[in-house]
Amino acid sequence: MIPKRLAAATLTIDLGALADNWRLLDRLAGRAETAAVVKADAYGIGIAHAVPALAAAGCRTFFTALPDEGEQVRRHAPDSVVYVLDGLLPGAEDDYAALGLIPVLNDLGQIERWRRHAAALGRRLACAIHLDTGMTRLGLLGQAVERLIAEPALLDGLDVRAWLTHPACADLPGHEMNAHQLALFRERTGRLPRAARSAANSPAIFLDPEWHMDLVRPGVALYGSNPSPLCRGAMKEVVHLKARVLQVHEVTGERTIGYGATHRLGGPGRIATCGVGYGDGYLRSFGNRGFGVIAGHRVPLVGRVSMDLISFDITGVPEGRVEPAAEISLIGDGVDIDELAAKGDTIAYELLTGLGARYARDYVGASV
Repeated sequence: MIPKRLAAATLTIDLGALADNWRLLDRLAGRAETAAVVKADAYGIGIAHAVPALAAAGCRTFFTALPDEGEQVRRHAPDSVVYVLDGLLPGAEDDYAALGLIPVLNDLGQIERWRRHAAALGRRLACAIHLDTGMTRLGLLGQAVERLIAEPALLDGLDVRAWLTHPACADLPGHEMNAHQLALFRERTGRLPRAARSAANSPAIFLDPEWHMDLVRPGVALYGSNPSPLCRGAMKEVVHLKARVLQVHEVTGERTIGYGATHRLGGPGRIATCGVGYGDGYLRSFGNRGFGVIAGHRVPLVGRVSMDLISFDITGVPEGRVEPAAEISLIGDGVDIDELAAKGDTIAYELLTGLGARYARDYVGASV
């Protein structure tokens, strides 16, 4: 942990808001169980802090991308159910079994390897199986599903806990893919052995209760993003990033700012520079498009984003309100993470998972 006095910016993470977001999604899910997706170090906020807060709120099931992440979850929530979305990595069968991790099997080869490992251990092994209904990313396509239906012995020795699919367009409520994927998933799971069904990511929870089924698995919404127009403003802010002003330039005449001279100040004004840049996960694409909030005023980012520095035009902020060491909000506290992401032609997922290592981190709102 970097002390605040040695950092140019502080990342404050509200674990109480994280827990409240999970509770809201759990209420919306109705009878379905609400899991939590904590891959990519809990979307950048830290598994070691996020998992205990979510577990205290009532979450009992977690999804990770990789087994190493699953091991971290197990360390902080030893009685939880932990699924590994990227499947069964070759040669890692003993690790999954020893840690009690449940692989989400994505093809017939993985199913066969996990079945053989179950036979070698002389016990049934838990798994989930992913059915690809339209993403064409991970999961069994139609021919492989038909083979599972026709040859039940392929699942001998396996305790299939859940059938999964993943929506491609749930953030677009009117998209035709939503109805297609939902219908296909229902049809295919209706012909497979009974197990929990899970189809809903964050935006699909808001899409329609038919998506909830038995298990919902929110990700980005937990961390304060509103990933669908149907949930705009519903989620509490979890991440607050504030940078200290390093220097204020009093500009008396025409002057350019930053690499490439991409912004020109036409006359007298003031420029505040902060010690954050793309080396900290603050995207270069925010150049001349991003914004911050200081002293209650929204101020534009001017010039290109450097590796360690960014500049804001504070000409409109009253004199005396911005001095070196004053803080400017870069995420949260007036800077909506989804709006900011759109300014950089990206999504909140990328901003959250790219949070840098040079920030001081302050966890608030729950026991840490």
